Amino acid sequence: MQPWIVNTIGFAAQILFSGRLLAQWALSEKAKKVITPSLFWQMSLIASFLLFVYGYLRDDFAIMLGQSLTYYIYIRNLQLQGEWKKAPKFVRLFLFIFPLLIVIYAFNNNKIDTDNLFNNQAIPLWLITLGVIAQIIFTLRFVYQWIYSEKNKKSILPFGFWMLSLIGSLLILTYAIIRHDLVIFTGHIFGSIVYIRNLILLKKDND
Repeated sequence: MQPWIVNTIGFAAQILFSGRLLAQWALSEKAKKVITPSLFWQMSLIASFLLFVYGYLRDDFAIMLGQSLTYYIYIRNLQLQGEWKKAPKFVRLFLFIFPLLIVIYAFNNNKIDTDNLFNNQAIPLWLITLGVIAQIIFTLRFVYQWIYSEKNKKSILPFGFWMLSLIGSLLILTYAIIRHDLVIFTGHIFGSIVYIRNLILLKKDND
């Protein structure tokens, strides 16, 4: 596939990821406290869909791993907010099984080469390790958020979510700089600013 097409998919995902943060940030500033709008999760799910495809097209295991782990947490938060059932059934079914479908298709058509994913000459093992660690930390924010939300029976973005977001984002920025990945860098440089601002808002709200 042409590189410009791959990059377009990646930038579209990052625009949506940045857009969700911008929407959440604007609404939180207006309310003078951190809030969790449904739009945040809707844009997250679509962006994750696109970034998973981007990672697959770039043979980038770290990106695919990160999106695979958070994809269903986005769906769960939409369920907690009562928004998931509002989507048409065929859309919900497609989105729910999409990651599984693409993996099955890739393996059956020899599109995924584990040697290429884990021993990609363009990405040395130490850099893959950094990317995976960064994605795991970045993903843990949603695991933490999920557990916190399930405990409170509603979708919430707590302090720990934003702190893990900032730590993971800084590590991913490092990965992106070394990897010369403008798509990933662009998304996370903006995200880091929003994470810091939400931490400040939460601190003020708790004082």
